[in-house]
Amino acid sequence: MLCGVSCALAESADDQWYDDRFLMFGGFDLWRGGGFAHGGMLWSPEGLGREGFSLKLLLGAGRYRYRSGTAGITASQTIAAAMPGWRFKGDQFELLVAAGLDVQEHRFVPEDPGNRLRGTHYGVRVGADLWFQPQHWLMAAASVSASSIGTSVWSRVALGTRFLDLAWVGPEFLAAGDETYRQFRIGMHVTSLRTGPLEWSAGIGYVRDSDQRSGAYGRIGMLTRQ
Repeated sequence: MLCGVSCALAESADDQWYDDRFLMFGGFDLWRGGGFAHGGMLWSPEGLGREGFSLKLLLGAGRYRYRSGTAGITASQTIAAAMPGWRFKGDQFELLVAAGLDVQEHRFVPEDPGNRLRGTHYGVRVGADLWFQPQHWLMAAASVSASSIGTSVWSRVALGTRFLDLAWVGPEFLAAGDETYRQFRIGMHVTSLRTGPLEWSAGIGYVRDSDQRSGAYGRIGMLTRQ
């Protein structure tokens, strides 16, 4: 869900984007057990290329399937978050740390009486996005997002190298879950492929979840700056 921000951090240091203040992002994610779409905005009043205050707004919605006892449950989830934070910058890295209000709505078909996530909940979400580039041709990225609602956590680690000076390409590893469902992924990503004012990212690979289901996943994301 937060990949749009973490995948963009490297490019924000370019002189071309130094004074831009808004980063808008969105995308979708599909796998055997469900799908999710997300969008949001990052506002840095001092500029995306400078250290300082940032505000991250997130929206997301999707469905996934899991098992509760012998029953198969289809869960629908909607998320909205507003997280003020701080952007730290160094010669080789950029780190965004943010925390704020998290609002979630969960619905289940059929009803799952044992799942306390039913209904609308308010909590706190914290997150961090790191981009590390020790060489012009080598990068590492890491993101984590955790909510007090259902103790849910999403995390991603990626490595990459420049491919024909067009994009970053390399492996990625993801883990996510809450009290009732967990998922693990390993795959390949393409990051920061530019087409005009847009930058694209994508990932594809293998997924396995806590219900012992396995298969393929795919995701596409895009972002732009102003």
